[in-house]
Amino acid sequence: MEFLGGFADLLYTIVSFVIALSVIVTVHEYGHYIIGRISGIKAEVFSLGFGPKLISRVDKQGTRWQIAAIPLGGYVKFLGDANAASAGVDEGAMAVLSPEERRHTMHGAPLWARAATVAAGPVFNFILSILVIAGLMMWSGTPTEKPAIATLIELPEGTGDLRPGDQIIAIEGQETPDYDTINTLVEKLPSQPTLTWRIERDGVSQEITGPQLFPPVLVGVAPSSAAYDAGILPDDVIVSIDGAPIWRFADLQAAVRAAEGKPLALEIWSPSSGETRPVTLSARRTDLPVGDGVFETRWLIGANGGFVFEPETRPTAISDALIGGVRQTWGIVAQSISGLKAMILKQISSCNLSGALRIAESSAAAAKGGMPDFIWFIAVLSTAVGFLNLLPIPVLDGGHLMFHLWEGITGKPPSDKVLNALMAMGLSLVLTLMLFGLWNDLFC
Repeated sequence: MEFLGGFADLLYTIVSFVIALSVIVTVHEYGHYIIGRISGIKAEVFSLGFGPKLISRVDKQGTRWQIAAIPLGGYVKFLGDANAASAGVDEGAMAVLSPEERRHTMHGAPLWARAATVAAGPVFNFILSILVIAGLMMWSGTPTEKPAIATLIELPEGTGDLRPGDQIIAIEGQETPDYDTINTLVEKLPSQPTLTWRIERDGVSQEITGPQLFPPVLVGVAPSSAAYDAGILPDDVIVSIDGAPIWRFADLQAAVRAAEGKPLALEIWSPSSGETRPVTLSARRTDLPVGDGVFETRWLIGANGGFVFEPETRPTAISDALIGGVRQTWGIVAQSISGLKAMILKQISSCNLSGALRIAESSAAAAKGGMPDFIWFIAVLSTAVGFLNLLPIPVLDGGHLMFHLWEGITGKPPSDKVLNALMAMGLSLVLTLMLFGLWNDLFC
């Protein structure tokens, strides 16, 4: 039975990873295809996956759409390409084409058309991320201006006299006119089982006894983290640490910092079973971005907390959602740039570079967290793929754009000898990075 459970987990990880990767690759390659088509460049093959084709059909434009046997990527092969990477010219095919037909190849099209077609793949990845994040924001809504309770989180001791629909006026005598004020209260509140809340219910203001504002509930658990590997699940509640009861998430954070990686004995209450169980784990050193390209090393178990309630929301405007999508997508790119720079300068550990195994584990963990988590993971991974493809490395889209920039400046493309040498170097670098990421996954 244990073997079957392990096999099922492995299968779930593979399927989740393939689904996420397939969505991202399809959008990326469709960007190349559709902008190429608009620019007058003919696509011969649009393939999801590599190797022998499993299913295929030819459309009225003459493009073969296919699903191949190895579902770990995809490509668009344009007319005149020697291979799927558009890394060389098929001299035999080009020789029999008329000047008009050459215009419809990747190598005979104007520079602007080729550059736009290459750039479209990463751009479509960013567009996917923006639209997905915007959609999630519209689906979840925006908290109302005045703090009010939609639902309450389950706690072992209950949630006192709080009720859904209550508007929060004050906590422990501190007025709470908005969420910014509530956020500043989190670590200022006393560490005790209950607090005094002033709420408005059915138009009547009253004082009641309620739980901690920010209890030690693990709302989210990061994949491949200490908490995840210890079997801690979202919504689990930390009841005690090393035998001492805790009431606030801030108490958990303080204990983790003080332990500095030493084992912590946790007592955890699960809302699904209503029972407690012991868990021992050790926090891990983590390089965490704190803004302006600065990283800080902290001890973390890989879980985040949240308010004791889900806030009432209002519909999110499309414009606000799109602006939020752009900001968060750019935030992911900016964090990737600062992280890459910090690794190169050895300011943070190179173990922060993940490989395919850790990404696959993350996709499975996100899928287990529910559809919104999995969709969010696809958005983040799509941004990462778009960013990586823009790096100026030959064989990647960024490398092709550098060749086009050179052609635009000098008036001619790099020679075939130089191009082939750079492509070989680029391929070696990409394979080295992949192996390095795999090494990190296995041994970091």
